[in-house]
Amino acid sequence: MPMAGSGVNTDDPLQAPARPAAAMRWVLPALLRMVALALVALALGAVFGALVGLWFAALAFGLLLFFHLYYLARLGRWVERPRLESIPEGYGAWAEVFSRLYRDRRASERNKKALVENEERFRRTISALPQGIVLVDASLQIEWCNPVAEQHLGIHLLRDQGLRLTNLVRDPAFVGYITSGRFSQPLTFAPLAASGLVLSVLVVAVEAARSIVVTRDITESERLDAMRRDFVANVSHELRTPLTVVNGFIQTLLDESVVTQPTHQRHLQLMHEQAMRMQLLVEDLLTLSRLESADNRLQDTRFEVSELVAQLSTEAQALSGGRHSLSFRVPKLTLRANADELHSALGNLLSNAIRYTPEGGHIELRWVMDTLGARFEVQDSGIGIAPAHIARLTERFYRVDQSRSRQTGGTGLGLAIVKHVLLRHGGHLSVQSQPGKGSIFCAWLPAARVL
Repeated sequence: MPMAGSGVNTDDPLQAPARPAAAMRWVLPALLRMVALALVALALGAVFGALVGLWFAALAFGLLLFFHLYYLARLGRWVERPRLESIPEGYGAWAEVFSRLYRDRRASERNKKALVENEERFRRTISALPQGIVLVDASLQIEWCNPVAEQHLGIHLLRDQGLRLTNLVRDPAFVGYITSGRFSQPLTFAPLAASGLVLSVLVVAVEAARSIVVTRDITESERLDAMRRDFVANVSHELRTPLTVVNGFIQTLLDESVVTQPTHQRHLQLMHEQAMRMQLLVEDLLTLSRLESADNRLQDTRFEVSELVAQLSTEAQALSGGRHSLSFRVPKLTLRANADELHSALGNLLSNAIRYTPEGGHIELRWVMDTLGARFEVQDSGIGIAPAHIARLTERFYRVDQSRSRQTGGTGLGLAIVKHVLLRHGGHLSVQSQPGKGSIFCAWLPAARVL
């Protein structure tokens, strides 16, 4: 333990007094040289007189002093600009001093290089994270951020470093959250700098005067949540309408005193239609559930496309009832796929074209081969679809025109079934359409399924 008031901390190796053995390692060579010079001076004084011995001693000790001052000056110049390659070389004790400086300096530069590499590796790691990271001080000034945060918040590290984050991201919800100091729950907001993006923001305090702002893109999860909410609302609405009709007519039929035979038949017919609609709706929901089930493995078979198109042609002509002109172009083609699932998917595309094409319109079905595989195209001259709706067509119960969709008898699940069937086969659905000019629905299948 150090003595109180001594001013020396023996626990600190930089301030601890030198050990006697280490001190003697540096002092002993110099003492030996001085003793040797003194003995030589005494010997010369005894032989040639005291004056000669004194002159020799003065000259020898003067040269020794000059020798130490010279190396001390070189050490001083190096200390002003300490670089590894400019460490001087010495003689005697100074050689040991400079050698020790060289080793320490080299070790220091190695440590510094390793520290820089570790810091750079850490920055690269943080930059590769899918979350945005912004390091801010107590006054919310930006100290560092990764590229993802730049994209999320519309900031730039080189341009905005040192600026206050809330002066750059002026969304009221974001500013209120950052300045509130209450960060137990993350904030969800849509930044003005990135249209269509939804972010989750959380602030983590790492030091008393430093915090990390973490941003996470939740656009897709929010979209899926909205789809789930819409699905529940839409399926409830779809089922409620026919149930209301059926229940209403049942109540009417119970009052036999006011029901005539023609009215009775008409009510039964409407009840039958609505019950069939509910049955189709339930069947499509079960089909979707089966397609999405992990236990339902795809059962492939070999079949001729011409046979499948012949069945589709018969169904399309029956559904059209002569109200449209239908044409089919089918090459000789063999596929390896699930024939029943493809029949369901392609039948949905064809029935949609018939339902949404006015009487007298033209519908063409064709199979096209190219280097990417095969595609089933259904082109119609129908009412067309606005670009804003195309991205959502495969959502369950999504309807471009609610009233017209119900008049045509669709369940709102046909394109969702098409999408899942194609996904199970490694394909995808694409749509080209313009309002008033018709549509082209393309069901793509990979080349591996063409035999």
